[in-house]
Amino acid sequence: MKRFALAGLLLLAPFVTTAQPAPAAAASAALKPVGGSVLFWTFEQQQAGYPHMEDFFPTRLIRRSTAPAPLPVAEKPLDISFQVAGQTWTLDDYMTRNRAAGLLVLKDGQVVLERYGLGQTPQMRWTSFSVAKSFSSTLVGAAIRDGKIKSLDDAITTYLPGLKGSAYEGVSVRQVLQMTSGVRWNEDYGDPNSDVARFGAEPSVNGSDPVVTYMARLPREAAPGTKWVYKTGETNLVGSLVRAATGKTLSDYLAEKVWQPLGMEGDAYWMLDRSGAEVAGCCLSATLRDYGRFARFFMRGARLPGGQAVVPDGWVAQATTTTRDASDALQGRGGYGLQWWTTPGAAYRASGIFGQGMWIDPELDLVVITHSAWRGATDGPSAQARQALIDAITAHYRAK
Repeated sequence: MKRFALAGLLLLAPFVTTAQPAPAAAASAALKPVGGSVLFWTFEQQQAGYPHMEDFFPTRLIRRSTAPAPLPVAEKPLDISFQVAGQTWTLDDYMTRNRAAGLLVLKDGQVVLERYGLGQTPQMRWTSFSVAKSFSSTLVGAAIRDGKIKSLDDAITTYLPGLKGSAYEGVSVRQVLQMTSGVRWNEDYGDPNSDVARFGAEPSVNGSDPVVTYMARLPREAAPGTKWVYKTGETNLVGSLVRAATGKTLSDYLAEKVWQPLGMEGDAYWMLDRSGAEVAGCCLSATLRDYGRFARFFMRGARLPGGQAVVPDGWVAQATTTTRDASDALQGRGGYGLQWWTTPGAAYRASGIFGQGMWIDPELDLVVITHSAWRGATDGPSAQARQALIDAITAHYRAK
């Protein structure tokens, strides 16, 4: 059974990494990954490892901005209680009972709520897991605006010739971003023989791109653009696309287009695969506030503080509009656009396993960022509690 099928909209994809801890890592033996996979870390390993992924895995540094942008704090903080399974929870209850490491709420560009748990501080990073997918897709938009990618309707093989002759013949860049390529993929991360469990072990031979090598072997199961299947491997292809089109690493391109000009206050790290390339579908690590800055930047049309657009006009609307195939597959509980999850309303989200998330409601100018160390990758009760909190926050501001 595909475990990412959960109640509500919390349909998250795990990342099973086979990377080994960096040789210089100072982590103790007790905190090393179990079986080489973050999926099986204990709570103690999560608490110690999620803020310091660079100590366990190869990563690339994204340096903080030389001119950090202020994040103003509202005069009156948000303080609410809400219902979870018939019980009243306070914000303190949420932080402790939902194993929350960070909770940030931005309303009209101001911090109305900022809480930390599990030993976290404002200066510490936390890993994103699949939240990184939404960063990667935004870099595609940047590459289109820069003229490096001509169109979403270009064939993916135009930029990744290693896919020629494979099931990706005739598949567009748009269809890869939407995960409607029609290429068969198994995202069952409970199955050690699934694609999501195996593709990270693909070697790089003489500098080859292991993502392209693995994905080129997959068979087709449907015509392009006719079937939605969640595929972490296709987000990694998005990373290959951006590198091929721009000639830059994802970290360098993110630093150039977003991190520096947006005024991010903290350094970030992005996990690398066996070829030394960023894992586009996972594992960008940043501070809670910097995730908030990115979310609001995207909500405001992916424009920098001076009004300069990073992506083409209309990109955000395209990225946050579901395909019919995704909506049908998710049976009305939401949808999927260009690496963003959509909801039946105006809000949309980026989601990662173990409780990482960016919730964005443009109608309310509202952003909710969550960092967590849930008991399971897609823990149902924890997911329901988080959604109850978000619903309560939304209702609070709609009532004003």
